[in-house]
Amino acid sequence: MKTLTLFRHAKSSWEDPGIRDFDRPLNDKGRRAARVMGEALARTAIRFDHVLASPARRVRETIEGLEAGLGHALEPAPVFEPRVYLASAYTLLELAQGFPDTASRALIIGHNPGLEDLALLLTPPGGELRAAIEEKYPTATVAELRFDVATWAEVREGSASLARFTRPRDLDPTLGPDDPLDATS
Repeated sequence: MKTLTLFRHAKSSWEDPGIRDFDRPLNDKGRRAARVMGEALARTAIRFDHVLASPARRVRETIEGLEAGLGHALEPAPVFEPRVYLASAYTLLELAQGFPDTASRALIIGHNPGLEDLALLLTPPGGELRAAIEEKYPTATVAELRFDVATWAEVREGSASLARFTRPRDLDPTLGPDDPLDATS
């Protein structure tokens, strides 16, 4: 059995239009959401044995908030992989298929649309959780996918069961969108 958790970075700031996308920081709501999601994961006593992350500033700051909420640093430390930055679902799948087989619980922290597309690619149609992903995969949201496989190389399209889809607003309504047409930052 392998478990893959997908964590979309928290909400980033658009205050400085001259800053490169890669260098955008989190905004206040994003920092709060990352911490709240870390606290929620801490309550599940979840531990990861492999962590892959985009090196973008907003992902690094999301990890800081996540760790604050968890009450400890991610162990093992995240591997910052440039290919995760704005990766397609197929690139993310290829990276996951290359995870060490000694890892049973892996975490990818990255961006949309790649994470949303990967979750949809790996799970078969149907079900309430998948319908929620189809609707929107908001910032700082966590999806947990489980695979009945012995190796990561066996992970295939449609082979996952979706065990969890938790949005920050599910835990704290003030972390929901300010506007129904809220930007996807």
